[in-house]
Amino acid sequence: MLKNQQTIKRFSESIKLKLLSELSEGKFNKRELSQMYNVHVSTIGDWIHKYGRQDLLNQRINIESMDELKRVHALKKENEQLKDLLYKKELERIVQESYLEVAAQQLGMKSAEELKKKLSQKP
Repeated sequence: MLKNQQTIKRFSESIKLKLLSELSEGKFNKRELSQMYNVHVSTIGDWIHKYGRQDLLNQRINIESMDELKRVHALKKENEQLKDLLYKKELERIVQESYLEVAAQQLGMKSAEELKKKLSQKP
């Protein structure tokens, strides 16, 4: 027998659906079904997603203290303020580039880059 030889199991659709129905009826939990059918718990989770049985997924409930909620709210507010500031700075940059383009055209230069170079030279 080869070292790397593995057994690959293929479950029929009816077995998968039977397993999911037993899970939904509450007869067994995922771990028990995993042992009974000799299938990994994560595979059962994959089948739940495949057959759209979101009702069988574990539910996550977040429990937070008031201090944590206040901190999260403050961070969200700060994040929004920083985004607004970033948008304003970006708009200012665009306006400044536009002014430089117009000024370069009025001075008869090819581009704003040429104007920037000329302005950055020391006399």
